[in-house]
Amino acid sequence: MFCFQCEQTAKGTGCTKIGVCGKKPDVAALQDLLIYALKGLSLVAVKAREVGVSDPDVNTFTCEATFSTLTNVDFDPDRFVDLVNRCVELREQLKEKVKAAGGAVEFTEEPANFQPGANREEMIRQGEMHGVLSNGDLDEDKRSLRETLIYGLKGVAAYADHARILGQEDDELDSFMHRALASSLRKDMSLDQWVELVLDCGKANLKAMELLDAGNTGRYGHPVPTEVPLGAKKGKAILVSGHDLRDLEMILQQTDGKGINVYTHGEMLPCHGYPELKKYPHFYGHYGTAWQNQIKEFAKFPGSIVMTTNCIQKPKESYFDRIFTTGLVGWPGVTHIKDKDFSPAIEKALELPGFTEDTDKGSVMVGFGRNAVLSVADKVIQAVKDGKIRHFFLVAGCDGAKPGRNYYTEFVEKVPEDCIVLTLACGKFRFFDKKLGDIEGIPRLLDIGQCNDAYSAIMIASALADAFGCTVNELPLSMVLSWYEQKAVAILLTLFALGIKDIRLGPSLPAFITPNVLDVLVKNYNIMPIKTPDEDLKAILG
Repeated sequence: MFCFQCEQTAKGTGCTKIGVCGKKPDVAALQDLLIYALKGLSLVAVKAREVGVSDPDVNTFTCEATFSTLTNVDFDPDRFVDLVNRCVELREQLKEKVKAAGGAVEFTEEPANFQPGANREEMIRQGEMHGVLSNGDLDEDKRSLRETLIYGLKGVAAYADHARILGQEDDELDSFMHRALASSLRKDMSLDQWVELVLDCGKANLKAMELLDAGNTGRYGHPVPTEVPLGAKKGKAILVSGHDLRDLEMILQQTDGKGINVYTHGEMLPCHGYPELKKYPHFYGHYGTAWQNQIKEFAKFPGSIVMTTNCIQKPKESYFDRIFTTGLVGWPGVTHIKDKDFSPAIEKALELPGFTEDTDKGSVMVGFGRNAVLSVADKVIQAVKDGKIRHFFLVAGCDGAKPGRNYYTEFVEKVPEDCIVLTLACGKFRFFDKKLGDIEGIPRLLDIGQCNDAYSAIMIASALADAFGCTVNELPLSMVLSWYEQKAVAILLTLFALGIKDIRLGPSLPAFITPNVLDVLVKNYNIMPIKTPDEDLKAILG
């Protein structure tokens, strides 16, 4: 086993025995085999498009399967066996379609022809031969860029899959996924070509986030500023964690009138700002913070828990019976809801005691998407011109359990009172309940939303740049980002593709970035590691 795709990788170099995330060697090997198989499928898909064939099933599967290998999503080895077999089945079916369209289907690349083992154990052995370090003759810097591309594609696949669930898809995006996966097998590309392909991945992710934004706002309306209680309400309860708005909507629909209050957790907090979701009277509030304390929080929750598109890190078997997963999420022993019938979770919630009394733990504000912020853009611009707003900080990204993330809490606490903090993604749970006050009625802490709402942040920054007649890099705006997994990698590549500079990144830099590749990023984008809050604030503000 060797895995270094996330920020928490062991010793900052790579997990070799078991993943810090809880991933076991068998799952790691099967994930590597699935990516290998997807590269073979993509070779055929590229050839198919050359003869006018684009297969919807192949497009959908490619995103779903790539997404399934993202950190903290799927830890069930048997599901990867099914995915690998399905991948090869689709590959062979697509070859027949290419042949029928007059195309050639002879491939010299082994991934386009390999056959999976007859059982899980054989597939694990195959996967062990096709991991990150399998191409020993590959230049170290090219391997670094190849893995950066693969991890970026995992993030793109996540957003594209969410968007497709809401009816938003784009064949050009699917085409890029296949072209990029197929290109990752090449050994003839120069470093400059690799860099160009990695930046193309950032452009593709912007499109994926745009599609997901259209799906979310088209179905649920644009978020509006909303106060969300953090305590509990007496009664039965279901806690929904993850990212998927459609799953939450279906849970709200199926619990309507059943005497169950629905709470959000982590990245589902921004859902309270969507008009079509907040209309449900039993959609009560938010429980807990993010996943750095997830196990302790879930152990105390007196109802059932539904995980959508992300997993609990190292779940405890003692409460497996009240955890339910949907979509691509899976752990062995946890009940998986395949058909979106949430009856098992509802029945378990009714069995469990629920909250015995009301509790008040304060509240937070959400719903500051681009429409909400830009509706007061004139006030923001005037406040900047009047010297009342000196600087904007986008403090955003992933949360995690690794020490060092208290930096972001301290940073926000030390931001001067004439500055505004924009935030998004689960990293905000380090400071989301801080009472920072306001400037001329504009809250100093603005929650833009989920990690994919980086799209909204980009739109806000672009609109402000237009208003001031400058570039985004010339705005009084600094980005201080935290990363953990591959959606953050995809967003970072998007920022590079847009030419954004001077980003501060932490808690540590990616282990898959070699010194030479980092040097390119520093020279072109002036990306830098975080230091201390005091040092960084002084460097930014002077």
